Formats: sequence, C-alpha cells, structure tokens
Amino acid sequence: MALRVNGKVVTPTGVIRQGCVELDGDRISAVAEYPSVRDGHWILPGFVDIHTHGGGGHTFTTGDAEQARAAAGFHLRHGTTTLLASLVSSPFALMRDATAAYAPLVREGVLAGIHFEGPYLSAARCGAQNPEFLRDPSTDELAELIELGDGAVRMVTLAPERDGALEAIKLLTGRGVVAAVGHTDATYDQTRAAVAAGASVGTHLFNGMRPVHHREPGPVVALLSAPNVVCELVADGVHLHDGMLAFASTTAGPDRTALITDAMAAAGMPDGEYELGGQAVSVADGVARLARDGAIAGSTLTMDAALRHAVDAGIPMADATRMVATTPARAIGLGDRLGALQIGLRADLVVLDDDLNVVRVMRGGSWVE
Repeated sequence: MALRVNGKVVTPTGVIRQGCVELDGDRISAVAEYPSVRDGHWILPGFVDIHTHGGGGHTFTTGDAEQARAAAGFHLRHGTTTLLASLVSSPFALMRDATAAYAPLVREGVLAGIHFEGPYLSAARCGAQNPEFLRDPSTDELAELIELGDGAVRMVTLAPERDGALEAIKLLTGRGVVAAVGHTDATYDQTRAAVAAGASVGTHLFNGMRPVHHREPGPVVALLSAPNVVCELVADGVHLHDGMLAFASTTAGPDRTALITDAMAAAGMPDGEYELGGQAVSVADGVARLARDGAIAGSTLTMDAALRHAVDAGIPMADATRMVATTPARAIGLGDRLGALQIGLRADLVVLDDDLNVVRVMRGGSWVE
C-alpha cells in the first residue's frame, strides 16, 4: 500500500498549499493537490549539501570512516539526505587514504561522494586552508584518486590561475568529476577560461576570492554570469551579508545558486576549541575562526538553518527550496535521481513546522529514527 504524506508541498514549480506526496517503496509515485487535507506541515525534498566538512563533533577531514558516518548521521537528522564529504587541503597520502576509506560509504549510500576542497588553491586567498599543503594541480594525483575511488570522487575545488589548472579541469570533467573554482585570486579572464574548460561550480562565492572591482571584475562576476555555473552560497549571516545573499541569488536565480553549510565538526556543538585541517579553530557565539589569524573557518551551520536564514532574508520559499535541494543535486549530477518532489525520484522528504524546524526526515522511503 502506498504511503501518503500530506501538507504544504513545495515542488519545483511552486507550493501546493493543500497537497500530498505519495510514495511507493523508495520512490515518489504522485505529487498532487489534496483538498480534503488541512493546511499542515511543510513538505520539502531532502536537502542536498555539496560542501560540508563535518558536524556533531565529527569530521570528514581526517579520512576516518566512522567519523564520516557519524557526521553524515548528524546532518541527516537536520534534513540533509544527500551530502558530499568535503576535505580540506592536505598531503596526497591523506587524500588517497580518505578516498579508500570513504569509497565504501559512497557505495553504501551514506555519502554521495567526496569533495576535495584543495590543495590546488591560491595562497593569497587560502582563508582557513592550511598554507603548508597548497600546491599546483597534479593530473597524476587526480587520475590516481579517481581510479582509486571508482566513482566516489565527485567534486574538486581548485584555483584556475595555478599552473596546470586548466589541464586538471579537463581531466576531471572528462572523467565525470565536477570541477569547482574557489579559493582563488584569478582574474575575470582566467576564471572564464576555467569555465570554458569545464568548471561548473563556484565554491562559496565571494569567500576566499579576489573581490569585485569595476576595472577587474574577478572570479565573482565571471561565475555569476556564466550560464552553466552553479554558485555556492553560505547563508549563515557571517560569510555573507543578507543583501549580498539576496543579490547573488537574484542575479543567478535559484536554478544557479546552491545553499551550502561549509560546516565543520563544531556544527551542533557548544562553543570551544576545535581543529580543521591541522589548524586550531576557536568557536565563539557559533562562529568558527582560525585561532592564528581570525579567518572564518567553515561554519556551524546546518541546512535547515540555512533554509530558515534564506527565507528570513526575503528569498521565497519555493526558490529557497530549489537552492537547498534541486539545484545542488543537479550541480553534482544527481538531479535525475533526487532533489525534488517529482514522480520517479527517490523518496527523500523533510517535514518542517511553520517555523521551518525539522519535524521528520525520510530517506529512500523510510523515516529516519
């Protein structure tokens, strides 16, 4: 017998105020109006976070499989039914070990893939990335990781101005891996060259990037104006002013902007001392900063909180929902399987109350305990 979930259903085209989602096993079998139901809880597709380093006191950055499983479980309880495990800049040995450790979790479905944020990044825009490990892109390293992961490596962030970056982007995209532009001091033209080579994601737009200037637009304008690029935005009120969040999401539109958490282990945890990529991090009032220089060191955000913040900033609910689910799923090549309340897609749901707090989470047709 099909399961039916009733309430305010948020679809890719709008909100059905009195609607239902019908499920058959692990798939969505119908999405329709259901006039006899009262105007109940919000029903959204499961959130898709394509950039997170950990949460709940657990981290993805060390390559430890049990830590990764626990971090994914923490975010699942906050509505994230699909996520990439993001590492930070590190020695190649750790990248290789993490790929081997996380590939079984990808096959199991705990993770949707691995995201290497670095080490092929700009020293001038490294932010909280460890400068000790930054280096030029290596196609040999990338080819080895892709082969080892056997489909587990899904995205790599690099700076297009580094030597060998365009060759790396072509290798990645040729092997089905998303190339992202981030932590970069690239010019407008260098960024456009990366997009022409196949880069299709802008990593936490504005953050860790050469700022916009009217005589040198830099990477931000190049990425915002590229029709095939999805721009990540951290909607926590710390990484971006709400006016900039609204500007970017309006400029590129909800089909080209994806909310991310960029969360580190401290998400969901008390203020205190933590670690990210071998560097000490202090968390005060929920804001994570490097102990050595005060640089923002990821966030303590969860995707449900990001959604609430975006809606409070004036982004319409249907648009914000696309930005936390549909668009990020498409950005990493999973849009034909999940990320929206549509017939045939995986039955991933988040039920929210009127304050947009999580009530229940379903993944693959089963409610999360």
